[in-house]
Amino acid sequence: MEMYDVTRAIAAATSVAASLDLPVNDAIVLHNSNKLALRLTPCDVFARVAPVGQEVAELEVELAQRLAEVGCPVGALEPRVDPLVYKRDGFAVTLWTYYEPVTPQVSPVDYAKALERLHAGMRKVDVASPRFTDRIAEAEELVANPDLSPELADVDRVFLSSRLESVRRAIEDRGAVEQLLHGEPHPGNLLSTKNGPLFIDFETCCRGPVEFDLAHVPEAVCEHYPGVDQGLLDECRQLVLAMVAAWRWDVGDQFPNGRRFGEEFLRSLREGPPWPTLDTMSRRLDGV
Repeated sequence: MEMYDVTRAIAAATSVAASLDLPVNDAIVLHNSNKLALRLTPCDVFARVAPVGQEVAELEVELAQRLAEVGCPVGALEPRVDPLVYKRDGFAVTLWTYYEPVTPQVSPVDYAKALERLHAGMRKVDVASPRFTDRIAEAEELVANPDLSPELADVDRVFLSSRLESVRRAIEDRGAVEQLLHGEPHPGNLLSTKNGPLFIDFETCCRGPVEFDLAHVPEAVCEHYPGVDQGLLDECRQLVLAMVAAWRWDVGDQFPNGRRFGEEFLRSLREGPPWPTLDTMSRRLDGV
């Protein structure tokens, strides 16, 4: 979010918390892109804020409750208030438990076990959700419309459109078993807590093969996840690179250094396999 919107979003979140008798003296920005993640103190609440109409917060709240009921490793909604989406000043606010991190990152073994548990629980939950191909269609629409991606060069537009279509077709032709997925279970959406690894941010949940989820996690995690179809995983990794590349050219994208990421992802797609994982791409761009 732009700074003006960040200020308004913080005001909306603190106003909602105060109206629910949760004391707030400060709001610490934990993450800012198209939506805002805040730690509200001293009530110690994790607040997620997005412009109304640009989120699927109702689905996320419902899914978080259902997954917790079947024992999935997920971040809990704030127990002191009703599990609702609170709307204030054009923003949708959801309130969650804040977890103090216990380690900088989750080990690959524990990460894989947590994701396997999440997938097992998701097979028990029946909720209406989009298919992973719907997310591909959104990326394809973005690439096809110069009004939505005005800085994307024509040659890159043609290349990316062709790649999204061909990889989608290759994945669908495999006819793999599909189930409810997290959608983006990358390290940024996994918390290291005293209760073990917990997944958050279910706004991107969709149905598809588990390899689509695995395409978002580090290579070492995949090595500990049972029954992976390596060929399908490779195609899903290529797909994820193409979708992320598309989103970084969105005229409304507010991801930090988004254009630089978009250029690097296009470069990796042109270089061909082996396809790098998202964490590898981030390290490259951060110079680590």
